[in-house]
Amino acid sequence: MKTLLTLSLCLFAAGPALANRVFVSNEKGNDITVLDSDTLEVIGHYPAGNRPRGIAISPDGTELYVCASDDDLVRVFDPETMEETHTLPSGPDPELFVLHPSGNPLYVANEDDNLVTVVDTETHQVLAEIPVGVEPEGMGVSPDGKVVINTSETTNMAHFIDTETFEITANVLVDSRPRFAQFNDAGTKLYVTSEIGGTVSVIDPATQEIMHKISFDIPGVLPEAIQPVGARVTSDGKTVFVALGPANRIAVVDGETDEVIDYLLVGQRVWQLGFSPDEKYLFTTNGNSNDVSVIDVAAREVVKSIPVGQQPWGVVVAPD
Repeated sequence: MKTLLTLSLCLFAAGPALANRVFVSNEKGNDITVLDSDTLEVIGHYPAGNRPRGIAISPDGTELYVCASDDDLVRVFDPETMEETHTLPSGPDPELFVLHPSGNPLYVANEDDNLVTVVDTETHQVLAEIPVGVEPEGMGVSPDGKVVINTSETTNMAHFIDTETFEITANVLVDSRPRFAQFNDAGTKLYVTSEIGGTVSVIDPATQEIMHKISFDIPGVLPEAIQPVGARVTSDGKTVFVALGPANRIAVVDGETDEVIDYLLVGQRVWQLGFSPDEKYLFTTNGNSNDVSVIDVAAREVVKSIPVGQQPWGVVVAPD
């Protein structure tokens, strides 16, 4: 067994550079699938605890963080070898988290306790527990690291949290069951997806007011199947991609007008999204078809479907 493990690690280490690696958390398979973003092939599968969902990587690419939801902790891996190095406290049932742009601290949504737990990634200590709305899930952080956003599914709010004081400074009412929060790189827009409401609220972070709501209409797809979850914005802010859940589509949105310009057919129950470092590709996790769709960002077309593990949930790509 030891020989096989050593061989597996050696083969992984001999693989492509870390910047070419895509990490996919498989919620039901209890593992991480690793892809090569150049060849678009699977490199390997590695255990990740019970019910891994949220996944993130440190800015320097040295630590991979995984929400092991049924273990009530965050597992931390060396992304080069996929060996677990340590764990972090998370509060109960962690589902999503976000790293401060500096890489420390980590902000974790605790759905069962209506809290956001703030964890120091260096000392491994809990810095704060912030009471928020009912069933907190989505997490986002401003590019300057001054504001963290939490979305509460039942309260239907986006909570603005000051990262210095750990105090809520504003609450913005959005549509039903907000699941994700994403700033553009300029920090001038915040996109909050509402799964049951079927919309994306575009919020001005400076005023905490909703500027626009994006709605979706797909021919042949029932409105109740259009459930926005994950969202990503290109670095130039010109294009927003939104995962529409059981609609099996990615909506392509003009980042200047906030109007839908296209829909891309992907796998079943598309959930989360991740760009390659050069933004050549966008990777989508498709929970019911157990695969990842690869989108050519410039061409706005799906170029490949890659089978991964059971119920892929989250995806992150190693930085340059």
